[in-house]
Amino acid sequence: MAVIESTIVPSSAAFKVNRDGMLALITRLRVLEDRTRAASAAAKDRFHKRGQLLPRERVALVLDPGAPFIELSTLAGYMFDVPDAEKSVPGGGVIAGIGFVAGIRCMVSANDSGIDAGALQPFGLDKTLRVQELALENKLPYVQLVESAGANLLRYRVEDFIRGGNIFRNLARLSAAGLPVVTVTHGSSTAGGAYQTGLSDYIVMVRGRTRAFLAGPPLLKAATGEIATEEELGGAEMHTSISGLGDYLAEDDRDALRIARDIMANLEWDRPKAAAESFKPPRYDAEELLGIMPMDHKRPVDMRQAIARFVDDSDFTEFGANYGPATVCGHARIEGQAIGIITNNGPLDVPGANKATHFIQACCQSRTPLLYMNNTTGYMVGKAYEEAGMIKHGSKMIQAVTSATVPQITIYCGASFGAGNYGMCGRGFHPRFCFSWPNAKTAVMGGEQAAETMAIVTEAAAARRGKPIEKEKLDAMKAQITGVFDSQMDVFSTSARVLDDGVIDPRDTRSVLSEVLAICREAEARTPQRMQFSVARP
Repeated sequence: MAVIESTIVPSSAAFKVNRDGMLALITRLRVLEDRTRAASAAAKDRFHKRGQLLPRERVALVLDPGAPFIELSTLAGYMFDVPDAEKSVPGGGVIAGIGFVAGIRCMVSANDSGIDAGALQPFGLDKTLRVQELALENKLPYVQLVESAGANLLRYRVEDFIRGGNIFRNLARLSAAGLPVVTVTHGSSTAGGAYQTGLSDYIVMVRGRTRAFLAGPPLLKAATGEIATEEELGGAEMHTSISGLGDYLAEDDRDALRIARDIMANLEWDRPKAAAESFKPPRYDAEELLGIMPMDHKRPVDMRQAIARFVDDSDFTEFGANYGPATVCGHARIEGQAIGIITNNGPLDVPGANKATHFIQACCQSRTPLLYMNNTTGYMVGKAYEEAGMIKHGSKMIQAVTSATVPQITIYCGASFGAGNYGMCGRGFHPRFCFSWPNAKTAVMGGEQAAETMAIVTEAAAARRGKPIEKEKLDAMKAQITGVFDSQMDVFSTSARVLDDGVIDPRDTRSVLSEVLAICREAEARTPQRMQFSVARP
């Protein structure tokens, strides 16, 4: 037993300040998520009048009631649809997450057709590509609920058209990898988007509502002179009886979702089993996670205190505790599932980088998944550190992260600056999952450091020209640089750009990690021989 002793004083002024700051950020997150739900729900009367369910009603019905569901990237596209924090509707026009359908753990993705008829919003493409990547990497069947007006032509960008082809490529890759793609086409699936339906293994269509065609009636008439109704051209009855595109004809949304669940229920697919191993909950209240992290990333924090509040029995066997002590490594369990944890109580130095490299390799040897809890301003700089080989040893750590053969999970808990982001398995290093706490900051460096760096460079250049720069201009430049950096480093900016898989309440860390560890374990258990499922459409 190596139980972490609590040093947190919940009654202290510092704890209360931290807690109030974290709660304010969580409230801001929930307000934005509620805004998206309200914007979609505003279409309720229109949907129900024509006999349809709202997108979130569809998601709720296809999922097993009461089973865990991890919704992903809820802030995607925030402030990119409109540059007004009070009016922006995040989510990217897509509802996506990992949950259970007929006992099978699946990736579920639905067009949020209550908002702009389901047209992709800014960063909706990035969100969709990321959830497809997660499905592929974690060997999850893919259930999609389609009703989309396609791309918003008023926001057309050629790069989105080109990159959008990856959506269809990924659907083909999922099927080829033996991962069933089950699609309910609730409404429009037109033009290039028709292939979102066509590249599926099982297709459910809704009588009188489904529309799937490469060119709608107006374009058809303009291009060829042919006149046809939407139903004749691409309705559910035509596609399930004549073209063969649709496999199942449903009477309405509820019936379609019932059919989708029946499809999943009849698949020969392993259902996750509850771990038989008993475990003890943490010794300390998860509520105390609210007051551990300071809002100012420059203030020190002992990350062991955070670990103690989400691992089993607060039991953490630290690795190399006296060597490179600012880098904390060790073994723990979460609901009985083994995990190796790497986190930071300060910058990464040479001993810390060497220790982390050794620990990563040891976890790969024992097939133990890794959790990186980012809380660092980066690798140490200065003459002594350069002479000690900081670049060399930091590079070895980055190589170990890149070459790791076990699932790696990243949580941005505090600062994640500079190359420290890379060494701690930042998003660019493709962790299996990547989440943020609401207070996290991610940047190449702090805004003040960036401004001061540029001020020094600018002053030196001006001095070489013999024309010293005016202090007012220098101050204005520094303020502008600080503003640019500060405006892009918080989670409301990074998560909007889909640079993580979502922002989580610190109190939910244990439950989220328990689910993603189970997902990783199930994916690792699927042998190549088992993954031979594929449907060839006639």
